[in-house]
Amino acid sequence: QVQLVESGGGLVQAGGSLRLSCAASGRTASIYVMGWFRQAPGKEREFAAAIGRNGITFYSTDSVKGRFTISRDTAKNTVYLQVNSLKPEDTAVYYCAAARSLRRTIPTTDDFEYWGQGTQVTVSS
Repeated sequence: QVQLVESGGGLVQAGGSLRLSCAASGRTASIYVMGWFRQAPGKEREFAAAIGRNGITFYSTDSVKGRFTISRDTAKNTVYLQVNSLKPEDTAVYYCAAARSLRRTIPTTDDFEYWGQGTQVTVSS
């Protein structure tokens, strides 16, 4: 089993930045890819970014490209999501996820076996 714990969410004004962290523990050697999803109120959980074991990164739509950056610290088994130029529409619960394989470059929730509890990001206008 793999456990994921997110941190770093909070309330921020539009235009601000946050760095979200996701610490993995347990059978981390089995993880091939880690990613971030987000779920806004009343909406489905959507893919934001992912990073593979080889360091290759994937991002979702143009709405996050250039503003979100995913990175990792392999020694700490931690993945980060730097979110800049935040907009009110970025308000959501941000979830960390991990998978033992990567089947597509724009993954869905079905592609990830392990999930964290989520961290709330609220952007005020």
